[in-house]
Amino acid sequence: QVQLVESGGGLAQPGGSLRLSCAASGRSIFSIGDMGWYRQAPGKQRELVADITSGGRTNYADSVKGRFTISRDNAKNTVYLQMDSRKPEDTAVYYCHADITYYTGTNFRRLSDYWGQGTQVTVSS
Repeated sequence: QVQLVESGGGLAQPGGSLRLSCAASGRSIFSIGDMGWYRQAPGKQRELVADITSGGRTNYADSVKGRFTISRDNAKNTVYLQMDSRKPEDTAVYYCHADITYYTGTNFRRLSDYWGQGTQVTVSS
């Protein structure tokens, strides 16, 4: 079974830094394509924060450009989100997203829209 497990959320003051991690686990993972981070604040729709291709090409929401950095370690099947210069409006539940192909034992199956359980990030003084 494939899982996306996020960690690193919590409370931080404005201007502070925090790093989120998301590890894909499962003994039969064959490949992982794009990985990304989304967030959902109370009363708002889920939105893209940043994503990264398997080759390392990145894309950011305008609201986080210059403040957040997404990276990945393909050997560890892990994606990171370094959050610097945080603002109160960054408060949200952050979700990891990935495009995963795994081997079932008899064939390959692609999970192109796979989500983690979410981790709360709160920015407050």
